[in-house]
Amino acid sequence: MPRLLVVHHSPTRSLQRLTEAVVAGAHDPEVQAAGEGVAVVVRPALEATAEDVLGADGYVLGTSANFGYMSGALKHFFDSTFLQVGGALDPSGAADGTSGAATAKRPYALYVHGRYDTTGAIRSVRSIVQALGWREAYDVLDVLGDVTDAHAESAYELGATLAAVLTG
Repeated sequence: MPRLLVVHHSPTRSLQRLTEAVVAGAHDPEVQAAGEGVAVVVRPALEATAEDVLGADGYVLGTSANFGYMSGALKHFFDSTFLQVGGALDPSGAADGTSGAATAKRPYALYVHGRYDTTGAIRSVRSIVQALGWREAYDVLDVLGDVTDAHAESAYELGATLAAVLTG
């Protein structure tokens, strides 16, 4: 059974709502009925491990936008797993996306919530997953301000789509 890993930092009601919708979407009955279904593993960013990443076939990442960057918790997740999952650094210490990580070509999606600007958070996550060789399988869900029902529906769709990608 394919495994979808949801790694999130959800310290606010807004992010909790988005995370709950993503997870509900990943458990969508129609998606789960396809093929062998999908095992959905949900980990707070500070608890996710390299073993979680290596054991997954796809990823959903959720973060707040803090001071123009991803949350410190999601950054910690990447810092503590990057080399263990096959990421590589060039001699300058920058990410070297040419090495082909153990998780290369696996699909991922990202949702970000911010009050004013999410550009830097999205850019920072994309630069790391690019160095891991992951492929974006769904447009970034970029939410500014209050989370609406439409945002929650988009989050549900994001989770369902990533799960469906793994069944198919």
